[in-house]
Amino acid sequence: MDRHDPLSFTGQVGLVTGAAGGLGLAYSRLLARRGAQVVMHDVGAGVDGRGGDPRRIAGVVADLAAQGLAVHPAHGLIDTRTHCRSLVADVLQRFGRLDFIIHNAGWVEYQPIDALEEDRFDAMMAIAAKAPLWLAQAAWTSMQDARYGRIVLTTSDRALYPQYVQKGLAAYAAAKLAAVGIVNVLAAEGAPHGIVVNAVSPVAKTRMWGVEGEPDELHPDAVAAGVAFLVSAACVDGGWVLRASNGQFHATRSVEAEGVTYPRDLRAVQAASVEEVAAQWARVAQAAVELR
Repeated sequence: MDRHDPLSFTGQVGLVTGAAGGLGLAYSRLLARRGAQVVMHDVGAGVDGRGGDPRRIAGVVADLAAQGLAVHPAHGLIDTRTHCRSLVADVLQRFGRLDFIIHNAGWVEYQPIDALEEDRFDAMMAIAAKAPLWLAQAAWTSMQDARYGRIVLTTSDRALYPQYVQKGLAAYAAAKLAAVGIVNVLAAEGAPHGIVVNAVSPVAKTRMWGVEGEPDELHPDAVAAGVAFLVSAACVDGGWVLRASNGQFHATRSVEAEGVTYPRDLRAVQAASVEEVAAQWARVAQAAVELR
């Protein structure tokens, strides 16, 4: 790693999941161009998260390698703790280090609440929430020993903001908000060890939008610079959600209002009964808006 240039990835090794197309491909390509050895992982699943085809990531990696980029394919399952540990162990055995992880793998699946199937909910949670946790756990000791590590999880504006919610995405939204909670905790646990953990909430036209090939707008490459920063040595603050879309970036996180002494004084509307809560609901809701 070039300690003199915090935006250089020379000598670093990274893992990017969901890397065969769209955002994951854009992240991997940019980081490899900036000097990283990138393990590009993708099971080759369909847009519904089912199935797998190792030829998909193999072909993408071959194309990038032909351009002189140091990229390497991986296609094993990451739907369990054991699978995630195996993937990280393979990376560490091969390269002797793992400097950053970007968990991008996932899909969008619409099931309205009256048709939501438990196995589909569990599959969504396994990839969007559990997998990044188990990948981080598997890499944690190595990163602690190195006193350095960068981890990025993926969330979504569809979960973060009620005005962007779409019907049928209960499982998706649950998993994406779980990712934010994981980031908050891992950022606190990692800070004493030089491990910085953040999330990205990206918008780009990819296979998940039904777009194959290069989109007409909202390009994945317009998100990649922000994610590359998050996994660079220049990024030293954890616990953020980086909203990234159309070449624009905005970092956000929930912050308590000034003057609050949690949990006894929320600096909020007083109410001693159900009737008082009901009578003052307009003030209660307005206070929530003002304290954000």
